[in-house]
Amino acid sequence: MHSTRIHRALMPLLLASLLPLAAQAANTKEGSIDREISADLASARNEVRAELAVARHELETGNLQLGDNMRFGASSGNRAADKDTSLPKAEITPLGDFLIEGRPVAINNRQRQELLSYRGQMIDIAKAGIDIGERSAQAALDAVDRGIFSLMFGAMTGSLERRVEKTVRETIEPGVRQICHSLPALLVSQERLSASLPPFRPYATLEADDVEDCEKEVRREFAKR
Repeated sequence: MHSTRIHRALMPLLLASLLPLAAQAANTKEGSIDREISADLASARNEVRAELAVARHELETGNLQLGDNMRFGASSGNRAADKDTSLPKAEITPLGDFLIEGRPVAINNRQRQELLSYRGQMIDIAKAGIDIGERSAQAALDAVDRGIFSLMFGAMTGSLERRVEKTVRETIEPGVRQICHSLPALLVSQERLSASLPPFRPYATLEADDVEDCEKEVRREFAKR
């Protein structure tokens, strides 16, 4: 969720793949190298779209795995250390079945609807995260696609890195805030399901402090950049 993590993952990839092309500039016309860089960036854009489309499809069609996967803020990290890490694997299927170690737990129609509602909210948040990642990657690629000599100068002076970081930060902040805003409804859904289906309770990891900390962490993270 943090811009630095996305930025650190993107920059080595971008620079490693593009700067070798820059080195050819001394013996090649600028237009030719520019076209080569643009082609590589276009390929990278397509790969990002394709890989994230697969990720969205898997979210929608696969089982939703439960566990210690809704953590926001510093206090959640402390609580996670105290959690039982030996919980059996639990999943919610696309049909609303609740599985523990692959075996279905007996549920009624109301519980199935609550499971489906919770699953849908979790998937929406996960897809929102994927959307943020895709927009960030595309924005970073766009920031790099400025021509060979601009790329070389930016890489040598550090302005390319700063430009990519600024672009990514401005791209992801609204999306991250929107995810934070969706957490209160998820918490209500989780509490309703926990009260209705006791075997689900150990997997209800989102807490009220997490909801509050999410917005605080976003403000803190982006205020210092």
